[in-house]
Amino acid sequence: MAESEDRPAPRAQPKVAAFLTTLAHGSSPFITTFLLIHLSAPVLANLGGGSLASQVMLLGREYYQTPFGEKFLLLAPLGIHVASGMAKRIVSGAPSKRPRPMSSLLSITGYGILAFLPLHFITHRLLPVEANLTDLDYEFVKIGLQTWPWRSWFMYTGLIGCVVLHAAEGMNIIASTWAGAAWAQWKGSKRTRRIAAGAGALPVLTGLWILFREPLMAFPSMARQFEETFTRSWVFRL
Repeated sequence: MAESEDRPAPRAQPKVAAFLTTLAHGSSPFITTFLLIHLSAPVLANLGGGSLASQVMLLGREYYQTPFGEKFLLLAPLGIHVASGMAKRIVSGAPSKRPRPMSSLLSITGYGILAFLPLHFITHRLLPVEANLTDLDYEFVKIGLQTWPWRSWFMYTGLIGCVVLHAAEGMNIIASTWAGAAWAQWKGSKRTRRIAAGAGALPVLTGLWILFREPLMAFPSMARQFEETFTRSWVFRL
């Protein structure tokens, strides 16, 4: 038998895993851009309350809620990121390339996002569209916070916490993969990444707190429509 026939055939898994890694990493800048724009509104509520937050949100929608932007700059990168991450877990089987354990912070927060994000998207995007509510501002968020405080705070805190922790871990992995030694020279410890994530989440949560404490400015008829929209979700009907 020829020597070439004695060798095991090269496995396709490493190449597939590398391709999936590229997809996951390549979609991250689009998601990060959306997050910076989307979360800037509650952050700026610390300075100007619900009025400034609503103005910033309306400007941000020009990026992520246009027919093109929502499909190709948000939903498509998000779908690619999730699908490639899950697929990589399936195909990574070699001992040196095993997927990260489910107990890792990256995995825990990733699956946490998958639990919180659909509820947030349905409540704040799909249900208002079904109710023919257009150009929603942060009065809608206020209604949720003030009418269902425990549920709203649990959902917002859970989603924001998972997002910032996942982003901190993911950015470290991406930088380590593509920057190599240059990143290794000054990258922070796990504790540093946790502190950075907390620093990112804090102004978002304090902005929501300001909205929670602000008087409601919506007309009573509009406030009732907002409440009815929330109750279309099973979470707010319980």
